[in-house]
Amino acid sequence: MFSSYQKEAAFALQAVGEAARLCQKIQQEMVLKALSKEDRSPVTVADFASQAVIAHMLQEQFPDEPLVGEEASHSLQLPEQADKRKAVEKYVRQVFPQASGGDVLAWIDTGAGEPADRFWTLDPIDGTKGFLRGQQYAVALALIEKGEVVVGALGMPNLNTKMEEDPDGDGSLVIAVRGEGSWVVEAGGSDFARMQVTSRVDPATVRVLRSYESGHTNVSQIDIFIEKMGITHEPVRMDSQAKFAVLAAGRGELILRLISPSRPDYHEKIWDQAAGSIVIEEAGGKVTDLTGRKLDFTRGSELLGNTGVLVSNSALHEAALAALKAVGADQRPS
Repeated sequence: MFSSYQKEAAFALQAVGEAARLCQKIQQEMVLKALSKEDRSPVTVADFASQAVIAHMLQEQFPDEPLVGEEASHSLQLPEQADKRKAVEKYVRQVFPQASGGDVLAWIDTGAGEPADRFWTLDPIDGTKGFLRGQQYAVALALIEKGEVVVGALGMPNLNTKMEEDPDGDGSLVIAVRGEGSWVVEAGGSDFARMQVTSRVDPATVRVLRSYESGHTNVSQIDIFIEKMGITHEPVRMDSQAKFAVLAAGRGELILRLISPSRPDYHEKIWDQAAGSIVIEEAGGKVTDLTGRKLDFTRGSELLGNTGVLVSNSALHEAALAALKAVGADQRPS
């Protein structure tokens, strides 16, 4: 299917697919059937299990390549976390039956790698609140070479290939390779469809994709921005990098990550943006920070050279940047 990065793309699809299936099982068994959504333990179990599975798969196929992941096992090793640790081990053994408890902890900690000329970055569950609500979340994995994302994969258990919410379905997988497009396939399937952003610029038809979580952005400034752009369509609310896939498939035009006034010094983590950014770009869209700068993946685990994130269908990008500047959203709160 791809003329470059064939092995890497195949691995990324396999890895996020395996982890997404496992997370779906944990969500069904621990969130939807058993526990109240105020209990965060299910998402913690899923986070650790997802990272352990993908890290071990990476060790087997690309043993010399670092993984920069979100999780570390130290909290899981505390005596009071024994039940959670056992749950993580139980779910990991559904993928790797011979895994010992020590294996699982070691695999999780493989994600403590340092960025290098070539490395992988992983968000084992992007969208923890969506996971706990039984709604949208994503497993996000990307390969970065010399500061450029060259492969990105998203596993979305509760979205179908039309990017519609489908919690009872098998979910979808998205894969993007630099220069070779973004593609979506049903989890477990083989019928790939190319993804393409819209060319919409009419404010009456433009759709903004927004997070449910107000702590991730500046809600009032987004409202002012929407008014400035003349957008009248009701925002589409969704957690995680699933929003990137939805926009890449032509079901939205804009995504904003503004700087929250309560966290003026916050910088985006690379695992929250890497996979989604290449999916957008390879579908014809554009990703920059709020000032128009390209996202800089060369400065460690955070986007230290950037201020927030703007994602668009390309056609709207310059107008959106101008509106952000006009409402002061391109600057960090003082």
